[in-house]
Amino acid sequence: MDKRERVKRLRYRPKAVLIMGLNWILHLMARVLPGGVNLRPFLHRLRGVKISGRVFIGDDVYLDEDYPESVEIRDGVVIGPRCTIIAHTRGAGKIVIEKQVAIAAGCLIVCAPGKTLTIGEGAVISAGSTVSHDIPPHTLCGAPRIKAFGKTTVPFTIDTTYEEFRRGVEPMRAKNREGERS
Repeated sequence: MDKRERVKRLRYRPKAVLIMGLNWILHLMARVLPGGVNLRPFLHRLRGVKISGRVFIGDDVYLDEDYPESVEIRDGVVIGPRCTIIAHTRGAGKIVIEKQVAIAAGCLIVCAPGKTLTIGEGAVISAGSTVSHDIPPHTLCGAPRIKAFGKTTVPFTIDTTYEEFRRGVEPMRAKNREGERS
């Protein structure tokens, strides 16, 4: 690389650092400031997130910091608090959230590099779900419900060690067809 190319790269580098810094500040403000229908969407639009129409973005929502332009949110979308939307995994992908989608609290939406993940119009994603593939329109989806793994005989308190707790867990036995424990 000759001297001119190095100088040219150095000229653009501070601009990139300034843009990244501004993006980080806007992202932080959008996560903590009030205004789920007006201020937060406005700040994310300034960052480059493609938001069309009226949307609601809850508290502490993380919209891709590295590739905000890879996230598209359409009219009528509701994103609950503490959701994370990441449009990259070792390279940019694209996430499209179509009209009238509801994403409940604590969801994680992540896209593979070079792919487009689409959440179809009118879909509802239940709280705490992880989405890594397309969701068809007008579909209610979510993670499997919680299930019991064992019975605790030693409470897991501040004074209990992990080993004491673990020794006090009795595994649940599966029921056979007649409903008796095996």
